[in-house]
Amino acid sequence: MLYACLQSKGDGTRILANATYPSKQGDGLIYDSSESDLRFSDLREDMPLKVRGFYAVVGFKAEHVLLSRDVIGGYPLYYSRTEFSSFSRMINPVESGESVNRVNPGEVVKVYYDGRIEKLSYSFDEVFKPDPSPKDEGEVEVLLEVVERKLKDFGQGDCISFSGGVDSSLLAAMYDLPLVSVTASEKEEEHVKRAAKEIGREIYIFRFGEEDVREVIPEVLRAVEEPNPFHVSIGIPVYLSMVKAKELGFESVIFGQGADELFGGYKKYENYRGEELFWVLKKDVEMLGVNNLERDVKLSYRAGVRILTPYLQWDIVEAVMKIPGEYKVREVGGEIIRKYALRKIAEKYLPESIAYRQKKAVQYSTKTSTILEKIAKKEGMSVKEYLEKIYSSL
Repeated sequence: MLYACLQSKGDGTRILANATYPSKQGDGLIYDSSESDLRFSDLREDMPLKVRGFYAVVGFKAEHVLLSRDVIGGYPLYYSRTEFSSFSRMINPVESGESVNRVNPGEVVKVYYDGRIEKLSYSFDEVFKPDPSPKDEGEVEVLLEVVERKLKDFGQGDCISFSGGVDSSLLAAMYDLPLVSVTASEKEEEHVKRAAKEIGREIYIFRFGEEDVREVIPEVLRAVEEPNPFHVSIGIPVYLSMVKAKELGFESVIFGQGADELFGGYKKYENYRGEELFWVLKKDVEMLGVNNLERDVKLSYRAGVRILTPYLQWDIVEAVMKIPGEYKVREVGGEIIRKYALRKIAEKYLPESIAYRQKKAVQYSTKTSTILEKIAKKEGMSVKEYLEKIYSSL
């Protein structure tokens, strides 16, 4: 987690800065990054074009503070003229007299010590150059070889957050790491046990219930910083898996985030074909930071673990942004297969029953949404009303 502030002192400005694990502190900067360490020399106006991987940085230059994020927005960052943080609630607009602003994905913000602010912005397309043009089987195979090789060579992480779906199962087959699974569903628990056994991995399973959800809601709300039922229902099992991993002594957790958007895993993608599907998927990858990753990274900061996302390595995103839509959602034998290209890779490593298993979204497969509805109903409220009540009391 990043936090810094500027304090006026005589004729100058005093800088206070701190980075807590898993964030880092360097010479003249605090930052978080997914693929490489950042240096002071990286603090350039064109950072989003030059730095590969997710990053968020607060850098202290002679005339200004430089803030920047990658074009997907893998790590959150907020600012006023005097404060900078991974959490918007840590910036006090009353004390600073300023509004709280988000550093947008692909943005470079210069906050001058005299109060001026300048912004530059770079796009997802400038970095990844999406190309929907038709490709033959050989060209697609070359791109998928890049995906497979980069996944296999990832070489990081202490454990894997495991659901038994193709995304986490492929990673489990590739990496000799223990698995961590959390669920309130007996059916899902049995499935992940079987899947882990078939893959040959040790698994730790935590069955949570209504009281566990009640207890963790305030922590999840503090992390996601909004009483949004969608984000909270996803955030609860994600946070619980991080907490359990931390209790087991693990410092980093591998997640399968990004696979659905890259390869066409959601049911809604069945409504699109060809180039239209390509651009729908591209937009969802572009919005991953705002829609998913900001939430998950904030949860990891609260839990004190590092979140790792092998599917979202820059080389993989570049390769997949050149694969036509028909290789991602394809009809085979009258059945529509989502994430077709990823499943073709997975069938090399997994039994067919796992490689081609369709899985519900995490908030439904773990029964988190059902539990939230039950808790809210007992209070005579909708889930939204209940979360708003808890959030307003924090």
